[in-house]
Amino acid sequence: MKKSFKETIAYFTPFERVLWLCSVTLITVSSCLGKDFYPLSLIASLLGVTSLIFIAKGNFVGQIMIMIFSVLYGIISIRARYYGEMITYLFMSFPAAVFACISWLKNPSKQGKHEVQIGKLSLKKWLICIGLSIVATIVLFFVLRYFHTDNLIVSTISVTTSMLAASLLFFRSPFYALAYVANDIVLIALWVSASVHDLSYLPTVVCFATFLFNDTYSFINWTRMQKRQAEN
Repeated sequence: MKKSFKETIAYFTPFERVLWLCSVTLITVSSCLGKDFYPLSLIASLLGVTSLIFIAKGNFVGQIMIMIFSVLYGIISIRARYYGEMITYLFMSFPAAVFACISWLKNPSKQGKHEVQIGKLSLKKWLICIGLSIVATIVLFFVLRYFHTDNLIVSTISVTTSMLAASLLFFRSPFYALAYVANDIVLIALWVSASVHDLSYLPTVVCFATFLFNDTYSFINWTRMQKRQAEN
């Protein structure tokens, strides 16, 4: 057990450890200082930011964590009447994480099973990603409008960026991280709006703020991984 813990710590670089620790600290403090404490929001946020560290390493374990996070985040979204987020994460992000996990397990790099082989995007794959995003946006816009979703336009944009990110993640492209950066910005705006009326959502705002930094680092690290894999 002790050896396994040390190996896990050594697996991450000093910068990654600091990034994770700062993210966890910010989320926890914001949750504890909030006027209304919502445990599920804190748990989901901590799980989500931890998953990003593993995904930044190209480790499939991060995808498993995303599956759990998607369920928890879906529940939180229902409570806030953000049905777009609920639909996006339960019916899009969750299955996308399942397929991505399978894809990653089938395509390990020469570095070993704990690092995925970075994929190359052809024009056909780009068109698939863009096409899926457009279809998901159009369909879910009318679904969300039917359910009188709060902040309809912002929620719809979130669907677009989430679908694009999920598609790129399946194809193992570093650009998935940039799509998630865009999604993080949208979600920060969405949950700031919710926090104005209910401060218990403040940890979720902080959560996506830390996601923004983590996804930015993911793009940088995946670019390094891609270069290293190409050289090998």
